Amino acid sequence: MEGDHSLPPSAYATVKAYSNFDADRDAAALEAAIKTKGVDEVTIINILTNRSNEQRQDIAFAYQRRTKKELSAALKSALSGHLEAVILGLLKTPSQYDASELKAAMKGLGTDEDTLIEIICSRTNQELNEINRVYREMYKTELEKDIISDTSGDFRKLMVALAKGKRCEDTSVIDYELIDQDARELYDAGVKRKGTDVPKWINIMTERSVPHLQKVFERYKSYSPYDMLESIKKEVKGDLENAFINLVQCIQNKQLYFADRLYDSMKGKGTRDKVLIRIMVSRCEVDMLKIKSEFKRKYGKSLYYFIQQDTKGDYQRALLKCGK
Repeated sequence: MEGDHSLPPSAYATVKAYSNFDADRDAAALEAAIKTKGVDEVTIINILTNRSNEQRQDIAFAYQRRTKKELSAALKSALSGHLEAVILGLLKTPSQYDASELKAAMKGLGTDEDTLIEIICSRTNQELNEINRVYREMYKTELEKDIISDTSGDFRKLMVALAKGKRCEDTSVIDYELIDQDARELYDAGVKRKGTDVPKWINIMTERSVPHLQKVFERYKSYSPYDMLESIKKEVKGDLENAFINLVQCIQNKQLYFADRLYDSMKGKGTRDKVLIRIMVSRCEVDMLKIKSEFKRKYGKSLYYFIQQDTKGDYQRALLKCGK
C-alpha cells in the first residue's frame, strides 16, 4: 500500500483482514448501497468494519476506478452525523486519520488541547514519524509549526518534544543506575524544591524508553512522598498538568489509559462522541482487545455494554463492530 508503512497486523486487533477479500465485489456492493433509496447503511457498515485498513484502501481505489467518484466523497453525501464520522475515519489510513484529527484540533479559534494531548502522548515513534510525513503531505506545512503557533509556554515545549518522535526505543539493557538517577532528578526538579524545573521533567519523560520510565516511576516512590501522578497535580496546572498526566498514564499502561478515556467519554450525562469515535476507530486494529479487557477489569461491565447504553441506531452498530 502506498505511503502508510503500516505496522504488522496486531494480535490485539478487533478489526482484522477479511480472508475472502475481493475489492471489486466490495466496491460494487458499496455503490449499490449508496445508490439505493434511503441508503443501505447496514451493508456499508458490514463491509467497512469487516475489512482491514489496507483492504479498505483497496476498496476505495476499486470504487474510484468503477464510478469515477471518490468513495469518501460518496459516503460523505450518503451518510450524516456520528455514523459518517466513524465511516470516514475508517477510510483514512491511520496516519491520515491522526493528522486530520490534529489539524482539526488546531484549526480556527481556540485549540482542542485534549485531542492534541491524546494523540501526541499515545503514539509511538514510528507512528509519529509517519504522522509528521503525512501532515506535511496533506497540509503543506509542518505539524510542529502548527503546534508552535497554537500553544504556548511549557505546554508547547512538551508537545513539540513529544511530536518529534525521538523517544529512546532500545529496551535491551536495563540501566538501574540511570533508573535511580532519573527518579531522583524528577523528585529534585519538582516536589523537593520550590517551583518546578519543568524542562528537566520534559527531557526525562520525552527521551527515555517506556519500559525504563515505568521503572523510574516505581523508583520515584522511594524518594517522593507522592507518586508521579500526585506530584504532577501538586506541581503544575492547566494544559501542562493535563498533558503530563495523560503522558504518565500512557507510559504506565496505554490500554488502561484508553479504557479510562472511553469510560470518561460515556459516563454521566451526554456522550463525548468525538473521543469515543476517535478511540474506537484508531485502536480497533492496534490493541482494542487489550483495551476491552482493561475496561472490563476496571469498570465491572464490558465496553460493549457501555456503548449499547450510550449510543443508538446505525452509529451504535458501527461502533460495536469496531470493538467486537
